[in-house]
Amino acid sequence: MAEELVYIGSGEIAQLLRYSELLPVLERALANFSSAGGGGVQQPLRSTVSVAKHSGFLGVMPAYSAEDDALATKIVRFYQRSSSTTSSHHATVLLFDPSNGILKAVMDGAVITDMRTAAVSAIATKVRVWSPTRERVERFAETVKGPVQICASAKEAVLDADVVITVTMAMEPILFGEWVKPGAHVNAVGACRPDWRELDDGLMKNSVLYVDSRVGAMNESGDVILSKAEIFAELGEVVKGTKPALCEKTTVFKSLGMAIEDTVTAKLVYDRWEVKNKQKS
Repeated sequence: MAEELVYIGSGEIAQLLRYSELLPVLERALANFSSAGGGGVQQPLRSTVSVAKHSGFLGVMPAYSAEDDALATKIVRFYQRSSSTTSSHHATVLLFDPSNGILKAVMDGAVITDMRTAAVSAIATKVRVWSPTRERVERFAETVKGPVQICASAKEAVLDADVVITVTMAMEPILFGEWVKPGAHVNAVGACRPDWRELDDGLMKNSVLYVDSRVGAMNESGDVILSKAEIFAELGEVVKGTKPALCEKTTVFKSLGMAIEDTVTAKLVYDRWEVKNKQKS
């Protein structure tokens, strides 16, 4: 008899996922992805459909991890026009039984995406923030535990910062190399289209550039493609120890997000959900 299809919503996922368990799972997945022969990871390039009439895109991100025996697909939509009540991004993760391909669980992708992105990007705990929309930056500041300084401009937020994080849908650079102090680290999470930019050429070309996937960055990242910056290493190569983390240099991590990150995170959620429900019965 087939197992009943499970739906796991964002509230329950937030209770099930813990960074202490997620970080080692993601580190292992990144190392496997950057290993010779793929390390048991199968992950095609993200397939994207343009919804030009509504300034949107629909992306499909399948992946399989042999080590985790995890098979999943994330379906994500991202729209340039969004209201104060509608997020620009929304995702759903489908987790399959890899032994027979049967769908096991449907999961809200918001918490999975947020937590795996935060874990991979190593977000700092003390924050200075800027947004072109004052209402949104104030709402963000209210959700952060710890000191938050709301800045009047992107430049003010960046000057003298050790870690800078950009999470935008910018089509032109909003972060400039002349603002970034030597030795700082930049996590560039947004601008996920080949003709979109967050970082200017000066920053891209004068920093040591790390990416989650070389193939992904060379096909999807406008920051990399348009600047023609040289990629130094994949993050998985640093995790494995085959490439160094040059902390004394100014560094940029261009993060596009990978399906394998969502896949192993979804598997972790489902495993914890099973344990929780077995304890109830």
